[in-house]
Amino acid sequence: MEPNKKNFKSGYVAIVGKPNVGKSTLINDFLGCKLSIVTPKPQTTRKKIMGVLTKDEYQIVFYDTPGIMEPKYELQKYMVKEAYKAVEDADVVLMMAEPFEPPAEKDKDLFEKLSHLNIPVILAINKVDLVEKDNLIPILSGYDKRLKFAEIVPISALKGTNLDLMLSLIVKYLPEGEPFYPDDYMTDYNERFLASEIIREKVFEFYGEEIPYSTTVEIEEFKEREAGKDFIKAIIFVERDSQKGIIIGENGKAIKRVGVIAREEIEKQIGRKVFLELWVKVMEKWRKDKKKMYKLGYK
Repeated sequence: MEPNKKNFKSGYVAIVGKPNVGKSTLINDFLGCKLSIVTPKPQTTRKKIMGVLTKDEYQIVFYDTPGIMEPKYELQKYMVKEAYKAVEDADVVLMMAEPFEPPAEKDKDLFEKLSHLNIPVILAINKVDLVEKDNLIPILSGYDKRLKFAEIVPISALKGTNLDLMLSLIVKYLPEGEPFYPDDYMTDYNERFLASEIIREKVFEFYGEEIPYSTTVEIEEFKEREAGKDFIKAIIFVERDSQKGIIIGENGKAIKRVGVIAREEIEKQIGRKVFLELWVKVMEKWRKDKKKMYKLGYK
């Protein structure tokens, strides 16, 4: 790519919205690969994750962000701050919402924040494949009354509906400028973080409602080997002894299943064979303690 290419566009786009509206699915669709972990449970994304899409005419630096909610403890406060930091750095904001109900009073903080931005805010109403068109009209009207959006687009991230249109509208509002990153650059996170996220995703998939929210994953060792498999030692932290027992399972069956599935996906993502060793440790009330969160990488 020529750095001074005429009319080239580049900018930062923050994808924001409530938990489980499809932000991670959308960024994975745009990039054509699995950058962010995705599960049916809300609040899966905990940190701002960057993904870069580069084409001949533009470069978009996307930020996938944690869902915006009313935080009840320190970890949730951290997650909301991560989302709002992404908004502050953005050239364009892509707000995602669901088509099942109009905006509620509890959404006022997000609208208040967006209303003070001097940048375009595009609204994507996701999951439109799950509702009748007639039911969508009052939802669109409700959002239109709350904020002056640059564009409002009904999409389905899962089905791929209107994603090309969505992308073209994002590019429309990007400023002109040179690319920030090389053509082949996709993300700023490393393989250690990738491995920890994949393990955490499997915990979300395999365990009940509360357990995943009480867990976090830390990569204690990551050794690349020229001969033989790479070695990864990961610690799954929980808040109580009873949760530790559930994670491990009877005769270690549950943790073994997590390890097998996570290892297979890590190998697929990094393109190398891996020996994955999982341990489970208790760190009491880590989600409510800033110092403990800091030690676990929530900085």
